[in-house]
Amino acid sequence: MNAMQVPIIDITALEGRATLRALDCACREWGLFQVTHHGIDASVLREVLTATRQFFALPEATKRAIERSEENPWGYYDRELTKNTRDWKQVFDYGPADGGMLQPQWPTGLPSFEPAVRAYYAACERLAVRLIDALNTNLAMPPRYLRSFFGTAQTSFARLNYYPACPEPAAPEGASTPSQGFLGVNHHTDAGALTLLLQDGVPGLEVFREGRWHLVEPRADTLVVNIGDVLQVWSNDRYQAPLHRALAPSGRERYSAPFFYNPSYATDYAPLSSVVDSRNPARYRPINWGEFRALRAAGDYADHGAEVQIEHYAL
Repeated sequence: MNAMQVPIIDITALEGRATLRALDCACREWGLFQVTHHGIDASVLREVLTATRQFFALPEATKRAIERSEENPWGYYDRELTKNTRDWKQVFDYGPADGGMLQPQWPTGLPSFEPAVRAYYAACERLAVRLIDALNTNLAMPPRYLRSFFGTAQTSFARLNYYPACPEPAAPEGASTPSQGFLGVNHHTDAGALTLLLQDGVPGLEVFREGRWHLVEPRADTLVVNIGDVLQVWSNDRYQAPLHRALAPSGRERYSAPFFYNPSYATDYAPLSSVVDSRNPARYRPINWGEFRALRAAGDYADHGAEVQIEHYAL
C-alpha cells in the first residue's frame, strides 16, 4: 500500500479551461480523483451517513425483510461476491421504480431513512450530469451528447455500504483475491459510466496504479469520483477505469455511499467517433449495456466462472 494522494480538483468552475484540463489529466493518469466544491449540501451528506448507520444497526430480521433478489435488485444484501469471492460487507441498494419488478424497498421504523436516501440519489445525479457534460467536452463530442444515453431511462443507483470490524482482514499486495482472510470489496473496475463515492472518516478505499495499491484518504469536504468501463470504451482507452478495492476494517466499522451513474439498458456503447481515426482504430466492438450489466450482476449472487469484462469485447 502507498498513501500517494490521488488528484483533488476544485470544480467550482467545472466548465473552465483549467478545470477541464485537470479533469482530463486525472482521468488519463488515475481514472479516479476527488472533487471539492461539488455543490452537494453538507446536510445531505451528513443525513445519508446518519441514515446508513441507523439502517445497518437494525435487527438482522428487519433488514432481511427487505432483502434484494435477482428479480428485484433494490434492498438489503450481505452475501455479495466480487471476483467470485465473498466480500466482507453489507449493502442497501436503491434505484427508482420501473413500473414492473424493480421496486424500492424501505425498512420499517426509520421514517427519516427514505427521504435521506432519495435526497442523496438526486444530488448525486445532478452532479453526475455536470461531470459527464465536462467529459463530453474533453472528448470533443457535440454538447450534451453523452447525457442523452441517461435521462429518465437510466439505470443509475445509490448504495449504502457497511463494513463491520473484521477479525481477519487481508490486503494482498497485487491484484488478487486473498488466500485467507477478507477484503471489504475485492479488486474490480466499475461496470458503468461514473461512480461518485461518499466516505466516512475511516480509511479503506485503495486504487491500483503502477503495480501498487494507493490509499484514497477520506476528506470531509470531498467526494471520490472514478470512471467506469462504459467511459473507458467511449474514450477508446484514453481514460482507464481504475482497479480498486475496499479493505476490511480491523477493530472499527466503516461506512460509505457510492452512486453509480449508468446509462439506459438499451444503450449500445462503442468508441466515440471523436477518438477514432486511421491511427487510432476502435479497440472495442459495440456492447449492449443491458446485456453487460445482467452478466455482471449475476456474478454478485453466485460463482459463474470468469467475470465478464470489457476485454471480452475487444477488437
